[in-house]
Amino acid sequence: MASMAVRLRKLAPFGAPSSVPLLLSKTKHEEKLNLFSAFAMGNIQSLSTCSVDASSRGGDGPSYREFQRWPNGGGTFHESACIDPTALIEVGAVVHPKAVLGAHVHVGSGTVIGPAVTVGQSTNIGYNVSLGNCTVGGSCIIHNGVCVGQDGFGFLVDESGNMLKKPQMLIARIGDHVEIGANTCIDRGSWRDTVIGDWSKIDNLVQIGHNAVIGKSCILCGQVGIAGSATLGDYVTLGGRAAVRDHVSITSKVRLAANSCVIRDIKEPGDYGGFPAVPIGIWRRQVVSRGWS
Repeated sequence: MASMAVRLRKLAPFGAPSSVPLLLSKTKHEEKLNLFSAFAMGNIQSLSTCSVDASSRGGDGPSYREFQRWPNGGGTFHESACIDPTALIEVGAVVHPKAVLGAHVHVGSGTVIGPAVTVGQSTNIGYNVSLGNCTVGGSCIIHNGVCVGQDGFGFLVDESGNMLKKPQMLIARIGDHVEIGANTCIDRGSWRDTVIGDWSKIDNLVQIGHNAVIGKSCILCGQVGIAGSATLGDYVTLGGRAAVRDHVSITSKVRLAANSCVIRDIKEPGDYGGFPAVPIGIWRRQVVSRGWS
């Protein structure tokens, strides 16, 4: 073991076992496969992967030979990924270079964990999820079909009238104990990270644009749309199909009725509704005066 040139990443923040992990040489593929076989047969009780950075090898990107089969579930992982031995990666899932998976993470079939993505301990990821350019906290639930970390919808017009893409270079940061419903999309940031605060709960089919910041313990119901660079405080609740325009700020402890739209800052806590959103009492009087049922 003394001859192995291996640089380890620490798994302590993600609940790694206190025992010293087994070191895997990146150059001895046969030795690694034998270790995996022994682990699968129960002869080795603790196995983790932590090898040198993929960037140190040079070249144009990872080779298919650098992907291996994870013994706990049969999924595929890159040898530079750092995975706790208790993680379950189902058949058909792929973990890309430099990704980090904490203890007791569950990755469903068809899911792709992109390069350098970090997933905290005890997070459960469903089927056909795409995680890239993001970090995910501990004890989260990510349902089927969720996409996190893709480019935001940002463009500019050049002198010739052509639409040019604005750089989208930052990440999305998902806090602890967050639940994200099926087919929800959360874009990565461009001038600041997109952030979802701890304990927030997001329903199915929600769109969160680039640079949006969502506070802790927020509730976003189905088909909510939050445009880029919007900011929500803590304990904000948005009813179904509610919308928030770009660069708008909503203070903490605001509740927004379904089908409402926020087009200007909300600075006082309370209940709001309508298009544009106004205090709930004013909105109700508007509804009655117009004869809506």
